[in-house]
Amino acid sequence: MINFLKPPPPKDLLPQEKIDSEYKKMRLKVFLGAFLGYAGYYLVRKNLALAIPGMIQPVASGGLGYTKLELGTALSAVSIAYAFSKFLMGAVSDRSDVRKFLVIGLILSALLMMSVGLFSFATSSVAIIFVFMLIIGWLSGMGWPPCGRVMVHWFSHNERSFKMSIWNTSHTFGSGLMGNLAAVGTVLIGGFFLVDIGGGVIVDQSWRAVFVFPSAIALIIAVFCWWALRDTPQSCGLPPIDQYRNDVTASKEMSSDAKIPLSELFVKYIFKNKILWLIALANIFVYLVRYGIGDWSPTYCQESGLLTSAQSKMAFSLHNYAGIPGTIVCGLISSKLFKGRCAPANVIYMLLVVVFIVLYWKAAPVASFLAETFSRDLVSTQVAVVYSALIGIGFFIYGPVALIGVQAVNLVPKNAAGTAAGFVGLFGYLVGDALLSKIVIGAVADNVHLGWGAAFWIFIIGSILAAVFSATTWKREKAAFALNK
Repeated sequence: MINFLKPPPPKDLLPQEKIDSEYKKMRLKVFLGAFLGYAGYYLVRKNLALAIPGMIQPVASGGLGYTKLELGTALSAVSIAYAFSKFLMGAVSDRSDVRKFLVIGLILSALLMMSVGLFSFATSSVAIIFVFMLIIGWLSGMGWPPCGRVMVHWFSHNERSFKMSIWNTSHTFGSGLMGNLAAVGTVLIGGFFLVDIGGGVIVDQSWRAVFVFPSAIALIIAVFCWWALRDTPQSCGLPPIDQYRNDVTASKEMSSDAKIPLSELFVKYIFKNKILWLIALANIFVYLVRYGIGDWSPTYCQESGLLTSAQSKMAFSLHNYAGIPGTIVCGLISSKLFKGRCAPANVIYMLLVVVFIVLYWKAAPVASFLAETFSRDLVSTQVAVVYSALIGIGFFIYGPVALIGVQAVNLVPKNAAGTAAGFVGLFGYLVGDALLSKIVIGAVADNVHLGWGAAFWIFIIGSILAAVFSATTWKREKAAFALNK
């Protein structure tokens, strides 16, 4: 298997007159492959979050009767496994052909997620759901690292923060598309999921379509990625990107394509990298807010009576789609205003996230005030306020998500990029996502004495802490990214 994944060897350099045109063509292809490939992974990762409102319903109503804490714990399995997988698979991906690595992971993830919806045994207990999500989470770790490898090998340092910001919208695009595909799939194939619960009683479990339909689309995307992706410019007969764009960092080792021994990779470039630790701590709280708001939005909005089931799926999609322009604007701010530094933009964005979290929390009284003041329909006003709040949170939270990844890959040599990104992701997914946003928020929301109000205070404090930890990297990042002029 290791030999199968081995990167292709360099080819003889193409004639000089063909290099420019071939480089432009291949950069577009690999970018599209990485963009759609990573988006595809998000079609088979957050399906359970959208299925939870249906699954917590009583058995007689077509649900499974599980609690939010039980399913939140099951949902955390994706993040727990992904946290370790992204880190460890990062080291493997730095030594693998990105095309094979990404496509294999996507196909296996899609088939497993589809099986959760198709086979009743896969949802017969929370423990079994947890195991399925654990395996899917591990396979999901085969998505970001090869894409990070694509970005550092095909795009040079002074263009990378902006280009990676555009690429990083792939996960917001994928998450938003998953919400839309879940809604479409429920309509198109939901009627096939009629289950006999005994006594001749047939119930509708159309929520199973949320697992099946997006997974089928992910398989189609995997075929496209096989056509589009290539490992490195050298494997296509092209010179390294730093030479092609004449963009070499002051540190020669940061531009080196040399294979790094594992001991040196983990000790020198990861564990002893102090600024990488600070970024990882900031990532914990960014991910707490990112997934705590996004994954629980369908459940919170329906339980609180703010939105219907269909409206909550739309809100989920709008929240994620808003991250696309938000991430691009954040990348522009970082690239143009702060000369490639990410910390200042991260601080600004996380403080603005707080404003929209408060609006989301207080959507009902705000809608009541606006409806009364402007003589508007209360229900439609409330929907508009919730949509606006989630769009605002999505716009501002995904910028820091993207730039923290950019910071990580910019702090190490190119052949350590996947490992650095995985290290930072380990903290974000294991602590911020799995522990805090899934288990803690699920337990707090279930508690009659705490409830959603306490959960929102956690989101607010988390946003402020993310800004504080990002601020600690402000000056150190400036020194680390000095370039030859």
